[in-house]
Amino acid sequence: PNLERRYHETSSDFTRQEIEQYMVEKVCEVCQGKRLKPEVLAVKVSGKSINQMVEMPISQAKEFFSNLRLGASDLKIANLIIKEILNRLQFLIDVGLDYLTLDRKAATLAGGEEQRIRLATQIGSKLTGVLYILDEPSVGLHARDQGRLIETLKKLRDLGNSIVVVEHDPQTIRAANWIINIGPGAGKKGGRLTFEGTPKALLKSRTLTGDYMAGRKKVEISAKRKAQSEKPQLKAKNLIVKGAKEHNLKNIDVKIPLGKFVCITGVSGSGKSSLMNDILARTLLRKFYHAKEEPGKHQAILGTEELNKVVLVDQSPIGRTPRSNPATYTGAFSYIRDLFAKTKGAKIRGYQPGRFSFNIKGGRCEACEGQGMKKIEMYFLPDVYVQCQDCKGKRFNRETLAVEYRGKNISEVLEMTVEEALNFFKNIPGLFEKLKTLNNVGLGYIQLGQPAPSLSGGEAQRVKLATELSRKATGKSLYILDEPTTGLHPDDIKKLIFILKSLVDKGNTVVSTEHNLDFIRCTDYCIDLGP
Repeated sequence: PNLERRYHETSSDFTRQEIEQYMVEKVCEVCQGKRLKPEVLAVKVSGKSINQMVEMPISQAKEFFSNLRLGASDLKIANLIIKEILNRLQFLIDVGLDYLTLDRKAATLAGGEEQRIRLATQIGSKLTGVLYILDEPSVGLHARDQGRLIETLKKLRDLGNSIVVVEHDPQTIRAANWIINIGPGAGKKGGRLTFEGTPKALLKSRTLTGDYMAGRKKVEISAKRKAQSEKPQLKAKNLIVKGAKEHNLKNIDVKIPLGKFVCITGVSGSGKSSLMNDILARTLLRKFYHAKEEPGKHQAILGTEELNKVVLVDQSPIGRTPRSNPATYTGAFSYIRDLFAKTKGAKIRGYQPGRFSFNIKGGRCEACEGQGMKKIEMYFLPDVYVQCQDCKGKRFNRETLAVEYRGKNISEVLEMTVEEALNFFKNIPGLFEKLKTLNNVGLGYIQLGQPAPSLSGGEAQRVKLATELSRKATGKSLYILDEPTTGLHPDDIKKLIFILKSLVDKGNTVVSTEHNLDFIRCTDYCIDLGP
C-alpha cells in the first residue's frame, strides 16, 4: 500500500521507474483487456467490435476493410473514412509493418519499428522540400521486406524531398544515389571522410565498407571451425519447446540442439521473439532465477536438466540514469577504485575505495549526487539532463580529483575510451581482461564512464555480452541474444561471430534471432519460422 501510494503521488519519473521493478502487469478483470465499456463494445461493423478490429494484424485489417460490404446509406457516410483507413494501412504495409497489430503498445515497439511508423505518416502527408534524416530504418527487417522499404524511400525522394540515411545494410547502400563513408575506424580513430560518391564508385574504393560491399572481404568462419561444427555428435542433446502457441505461433514443437550456435530466422512478425523471449527465456529465467514475468503459452520445455545457467542478452538499457555506465556494469570500476585507493596520495589522505565511488557520499559531487549531470523534469516531455555547474560534469569533488594514478585522476580515467584504457591498464590482469572483452565485441570506441542513456540498444546489448563473456563459463550455459548485429558494420559482425563461436567451443549454447544473412550463414543450425 505504501509503494502504491508513492507511485500515484510522485511526479518523479525516476521514482516511478524504481517502484515499477516491484510491480507485475496483469489483465484487467472487469474488461478482460478490452479497455472499453460493454455499451461501446456492443457497436459492431460487419460483425466486429472496435476491440476485435484493433487486435488484427495490419495486413488482416486491410483485407477486412477492402472486403467490407455496406448498404447504400451507410456507404455514403463511411466511404471517405474507409478510403482514408485503407490508405494509412497501406502506408504501414509499405514500410514493412504488416505484422503489427493496431493495438500494439508504443513502449513495446523496437526503435526501427517506431521510426518506420513515423515514416509511414510522412508518406501520407505528401509534403515536398523536406529533409528526412533516418537512423538505420532497416533494423529488425527481414531481407524480403527491405525492397518495400527502399521503394517507399524512393517515393518520398521522388515527391521532391531529400533523404539522409545512416545504414549498414548492403541493399540500402546500393539503392542510394550518393554515399558518404566516415572512418577509417570507430571513436577517436574515426571522424574523417574516407569516401563520397556513387555506390558503383564505392565498390572500387579501398575503404573497409567498399571491401565488404565488393566481396574483397567477407564475414566468414575458418574452414577448420566449419568442419568441427559439422562433425556429427554421438549423443546429441536437445532443448525441446513443445506446443508453442504464444501470439502468432501455431502450436509448434521446436528442437534446439545444445552445444551449438543456433539462429532463429523468419520474416518480421513470424513469431521469433514470441518463441525466444516470451516462451524460452521467460520459462528458463523463472526456473533458474525465479523471475516474476509470466512465460508465453506453451505445453512444456524438455531438456533443461542439461543446463545450469541461462543468460538473456537483450537490447534493454544497462541503466536509466547517467550514474550507470560500461565501467560500473561490467565490474571494471571496482578494479579502478581499488587502484586509486592504493596510490600514495590516497593513503596519505586515508581514502578507501568507497571515496572513488560516485554512488555514495564522500568523494562525489553532492550538487549532482555523482551523476555529472542534473535532471530537469519536463513532466509531459522526456526528462532533460544538463551538465552540473559545480563539478563541470566530472562527478567528483575537488579533494577526490586531487588523487592521481599514473598522472590521471578518476574523472580523466572515466573519460578514456575502452581502447585507450586497454593500453593504460595493460599490467592489471583482472581489469585488462574485462576491457579486452569490451574491445572484442566492437566497443573499443565508447568511454568507460559513458552515461547509460546515451548508449544505443545494440551497444547496451554488447556491454551485457562482454560482461557475461568476462565471467567464468560453466560449459552448460545457454546464451539468448536478440538481433546482436544491430548497428554493426560487417567488420564488427565478423569479430562478434568469432566471440560467439568461442563460447560454443567451450560447450555452451548460443541462440540468437537475426536477419543479417552473413551472420545466419556462420551459424551451426537454423530454425526458420514463417511462411
